[in-house]
Amino acid sequence: MAPNLFRILLALVALYALVRGKSDERQVGLIFVVGVIATELVLPAPAFRFASVETHLLLVDIAVFLGFTWVALRSERFWPLWIAGLQLTAIFGHVLKAVDVGLFSRAYAAALVFWAYPMLLILALGTWRGQRRRARQGASA
Repeated sequence: MAPNLFRILLALVALYALVRGKSDERQVGLIFVVGVIATELVLPAPAFRFASVETHLLLVDIAVFLGFTWVALRSERFWPLWIAGLQLTAIFGHVLKAVDVGLFSRAYAAALVFWAYPMLLILALGTWRGQRRRARQGASA
């Protein structure tokens, strides 16, 4: 149930960012969607997931982190930096599994997934605030 909820929220937030956002919001939304699709493509069968470090998933997470960081470094806004930082936190979940191979697979999976929800919230808020800021600037011009 939770993966379906996340996909619905992702679709809604990404659509909102694409329709109402400017370049930062659109780029982050697209990176998010491509990252989730790539994640689905590289995940092994459910019986084998998260038993050891998911190398392909780690590579996807690093690519997504680099994409978010690229947006953050070019942005005039602060919120993309938060998203990049949270993605980096998710990468540390892989590091924890590498350091402690005995880490429960459910804890490893949770460490990777947990930060996606706050990241969606930040993208939605960044899009909303940008929309409000542009409306104020347009009204004062």
